[in-house]
Amino acid sequence: MTQGVDSWVKTLLALRLLSANPTGLKGLVIRARSGPIRDRLIEIIQNAAPALYKIYPIMSDEQLFGGLDLVQTLQQQKLIYAQGLLARSAWAQLCMAERCDGALAAKLGQALDDGRIAPLIVFDEGTDEETAPQALKDRVGFWVDLEDVSLADLEVVKFEPAPKEPLAVVSARPEDIATLVDLAARFGIHSARAAQFALTCARTHAALAGRSALSAEDIEIAVALIYPSRATLVPETPEAPPEQAPEPEQDDSQDEAESAQHTDLSELPQELLIEAVKALLPPDFLGRLASAGAQRSAAGTGAGQSRKSKARGRPAPSRPGRLDGQSRVDVIATLRSAAPWQKLRAAHKPQQSRITIFPNDIHLKRYEQRAERLVIFIVDASGSAAMARLAEAKGAVELLLAEAYARRDYVALIAFRGASGDLMLPPTRSLVQTKRRLSALPGGGGTPLAGGLQAAGVLAQKALSQGKTPVLALLTDGRANISLDGSANRQKAAEDAALMAGWISGLGIKSVVMDVARSPNAVLADLAQTLRAEYYPMPRADAHGLSQTVHRVLDN
Repeated sequence: MTQGVDSWVKTLLALRLLSANPTGLKGLVIRARSGPIRDRLIEIIQNAAPALYKIYPIMSDEQLFGGLDLVQTLQQQKLIYAQGLLARSAWAQLCMAERCDGALAAKLGQALDDGRIAPLIVFDEGTDEETAPQALKDRVGFWVDLEDVSLADLEVVKFEPAPKEPLAVVSARPEDIATLVDLAARFGIHSARAAQFALTCARTHAALAGRSALSAEDIEIAVALIYPSRATLVPETPEAPPEQAPEPEQDDSQDEAESAQHTDLSELPQELLIEAVKALLPPDFLGRLASAGAQRSAAGTGAGQSRKSKARGRPAPSRPGRLDGQSRVDVIATLRSAAPWQKLRAAHKPQQSRITIFPNDIHLKRYEQRAERLVIFIVDASGSAAMARLAEAKGAVELLLAEAYARRDYVALIAFRGASGDLMLPPTRSLVQTKRRLSALPGGGGTPLAGGLQAAGVLAQKALSQGKTPVLALLTDGRANISLDGSANRQKAAEDAALMAGWISGLGIKSVVMDVARSPNAVLADLAQTLRAEYYPMPRADAHGLSQTVHRVLDN
């Protein structure tokens, strides 16, 4: 069975179990990009669900959870509340979950815990750096990834709907529960919900199979569906225990009766369960764990710093305020604030039938903008190794620019050599222009590190004045020998570099220093500390390594 077929089989089995026990298994996270495979799965979900409504990250709390019915409140002059989407008795489908912020994830998680949503189908359509909030994923039973599924895989197995009858009660022995908890601990799964979901999954599978007690098959299927996507480490293979003499056979009718009810897990040793889960881990499992800290959250879409705005941007909750001729009035929020007081206010003005609005009822619209970000590469183009460093920097710049449109990033390049630092590539998002300019970069000469930092600081200040968020990426071996006045004085050059680093640090600009010397340079590490930058010794840096290092700094 290919990996794509296996992923599709797991997805359909998880969906069948979920449809049989939506309140116990809570939901399903589906990581899939838009396309015919996702469309086919949506069609299956619509047929399996008794009813389905969609949730989008931009929806307001009133739409989701209900709130004041403004029109009815004003007409009847008493508080009338309207129900939200979550009051419906239907399956909920969260679209574009990678755009779901922490506040919405917390509210949906609370609704899942309270049973107001049963179940929640989460569609995660992000790239490798975008994913649904972990707090939300932790509260649903199943996670599946359809990246490897092809159209041909869809025809291998068909979805089998779960029966409509209520599930029978399935008993579980303490040994079964202990096995599930121990396996979760062996794979570094710290959430107690995982073991609970595994137990519920095993019981649901056993009930669908007509069993009144858990079997080894139920346990194996449960751990295969629940644990691989949550694992954070690969357990070590235990040493084989010493051989023991076989125990004498016992003929006990009572034991035979119990074995008829419970399939002993000795038929499926824990080592086999561990190997089964290991086999289902993704091929790049360790790489994903290493880069997990660098992944962006759903709220961080790769843009720069957040800024409040009165006129444009992403809508934010309105706030009470005064009319100043610049801010926009949120009419709905203003009326909602005034509505509960209309009956009392009308009693003081019986001849006036209009709506009475007081100054403290005024609510003003607010917007949140993400500043565009400018990544400034400061590249050491001096000395005999200049060509190698320039080639690495060129490759890193091109890799970053390949994602610049989606991340809303600009990239600039400053090369320092000879007596000063020069802006070789002005801020741009054009990959064609970048390749043309990078091909003519010179190399060789002295190392004016202070001049390079000075040029980068000036460019960063200009970016700040234009509303951009600058980020500096310094690539050097740290052997500065040219001061700001152009003289060849190593001590003065080091002092000038520290002075420029302190100036840039005072601007509050995020920076990263990549040491490409053959061995880590203590002077450059001290300079990074003055710069308040992250320091990475990278003696064997290549374009991919540089771009990944910059990504880690950008996403933190």
